Order: sequence, then C-alpha cells, then structure tokens
Amino acid sequence: MSVMVLLEMQVKPEAVNEVKGLLKQLLPDTRAYAGCQGIDIYGNLDDGGNLVFYERWDTRDHYQRYLSWRTETGVLDKLSAKLTGPPKIRY
Repeated sequence: MSVMVLLEMQVKPEAVNEVKGLLKQLLPDTRAYAGCQGIDIYGNLDDGGNLVFYERWDTRDHYQRYLSWRTETGVLDKLSAKLTGPPKIRY
C-alpha cells in the first residue's frame, strides 16, 4: 500500500520566487527517486508563501531515505533558511 505524505511549509515573503525556482530544479530528481510515485505542490491563494506538497511514496521508508539524501546534499539546509519555521510533515 502506498504512503501519502503531506508536507506544509511557510516561505518567507521575500524568498517565495527563489524557493519556487529552486523547487522547479529539484522536482525532476525527486520524481525519479526510488519509491516516489508522484509529487504535486499547491500554493495557498490567500498566502503565496504557504506551500503544500502532496506526495505518494511506495513506503514510509522510501520517503525517509529520500529525506536523508536531501539532507546529505545540503538542499534541506538551503531551503530551511528560506522558511519561517520547520516544515510540517504528516503521513
């Protein structure tokens, strides 16, 4: 059975365009990562810095390995600096 991951982040107002550009660069590798069945990102019409990721993974372990890889490459640190706080992740 697949695992759905909801990740919500609040981007600093001055960094919204930069983060969206970074995500466009990163998403092809995310979609190609082992276990990723798909990922869609939605923006809040009332708050442009509020982004919600709707992700489908084979297993929670696949997602955890993906997060570890993104952490090791430094991408999560770069992205976190652009957020108002840590992202919220629900499984």
